[in-house]
Amino acid sequence: ETLDLSDPDAVRVFAEADDLVPNALVLNAGENIPMLLADLTTEHWRQTINVNLNSCFELIRVYGPRIAEAGRGSIVAISSCFSFRGRSGRGPYAASKAALNSLIRVAALEYGPSGVLANTVCPGFVMTDLTQQNNDEEAISSLAATTALGRLAEPEEIAGLVAFLASENNTYITGQTLTIDGGYSCQ
Repeated sequence: ETLDLSDPDAVRVFAEADDLVPNALVLNAGENIPMLLADLTTEHWRQTINVNLNSCFELIRVYGPRIAEAGRGSIVAISSCFSFRGRSGRGPYAASKAALNSLIRVAALEYGPSGVLANTVCPGFVMTDLTQQNNDEEAISSLAATTALGRLAEPEEIAGLVAFLASENNTYITGQTLTIDGGYSCQ
């Protein structure tokens, strides 16, 4: 069965339908359709906000208290370097990811006293299906040239940071927005 993350009610019903108490909640949804602000429809705006932000809220609202009651666990949200650095054509994406950063800081404060760590990971350009969908080969080469390392990240590099943050090895990092962008944000 597929869960429609653009439908907050469906996400809430899904989460409330079980008694699962996860050790880690990784929020990795992403909707990013390049479009200038003047060309956006209200429906596109809502869909992006629902997928990137509202679905995360619903999952945190249900699973956060359960993780807190267990006394230990992690919430890790995948945001973006565009949550703090603008890019033309990415208005709803950037806005939703910036709000996600703030939501996770609040979760860190609210669930921290119970032993829950909450962090946001902000990748730069990563060689994912979405990146390839939104950029041709020439654009990908140009993006790579904007990083200090001269390349895009591989998904496994981002996953390594997420795995650490969600693991028992992370005992004190919480409320942070961690950038992993190959030096893109140094410019």
